[in-house]
Amino acid sequence: MTFFDHLEELRWHIMRSVVSVVVIGIGAFLAKDFVFNTVIFGPKRADFITYRVLCNWSHSLNMGEVLCIAPPEFDFITPDFGEPFLTHIRVSFMLGIVCSIPYILWEIWRFIKPGLYDKERKLTRYAVAICSSLFLFGVCFGYFVISPFAISFLAGYNLPGVKPLPSLGSYINYLVMLTLPVGLVFELPVAAHVLAQLGVVSSAMMKSYRRHAIVIIVIVAAVITPPDLFSQILVSVPLILLYEVSIVVARRVEKRQVALEPVDAPKTPKA
Repeated sequence: MTFFDHLEELRWHIMRSVVSVVVIGIGAFLAKDFVFNTVIFGPKRADFITYRVLCNWSHSLNMGEVLCIAPPEFDFITPDFGEPFLTHIRVSFMLGIVCSIPYILWEIWRFIKPGLYDKERKLTRYAVAICSSLFLFGVCFGYFVISPFAISFLAGYNLPGVKPLPSLGSYINYLVMLTLPVGLVFELPVAAHVLAQLGVVSSAMMKSYRRHAIVIIVIVAAVITPPDLFSQILVSVPLILLYEVSIVVARRVEKRQVALEPVDAPKTPKA
């Protein structure tokens, strides 16, 4: 294929990905009540599944009401005249992107697949499924674990003489910040695999910086969760496990590269 043929092929892959985002976004736009009442505003309601599960755990462990947390009731203000409509479009578009990630990654794979050798295709045949699963799992972790704790803490935090009146836009911004970046963070094993293949990082280097990584993870967990030990552990442990998995992935890449290195042919002794 010529350079312009590759551009034409890339254009169609991009067009199909955009169509996927638009179609899912339109579906989310039409399902306004479900999207906002159930999905977007779910973590601000006391009957959200995370709060109910934690409360059930608290009672089953004979801890009383220790883990029974829930945000206080609050409503939103919309200082801009068109904010509800623009927020509706924005949320629909973002849901279209999130739900289209597996298909977008598959289109990327279809574009680069013809340029790979058979061995490279075998090594990366599960790349789309792994990347999609890690991203969606990270988004769900941020939505069901991090967001409820953060929203409950922020909504219940008051200063003397200050009456909190959160705007709809600020709530959406926080919800996005607590979910989408977490989905990207959960791609850490994939990033470690790629960087190890390129020789940028190694398992030894990641081991040497393990303490630094743990300190950073704990600080991040302390910032985005309420000031209690349980919630910080709940957020920190999965991120630390992801870092350890990344070390294992980098080590496996190094072992594979050593196994594929050509071995010098033994010299035949002279007669």
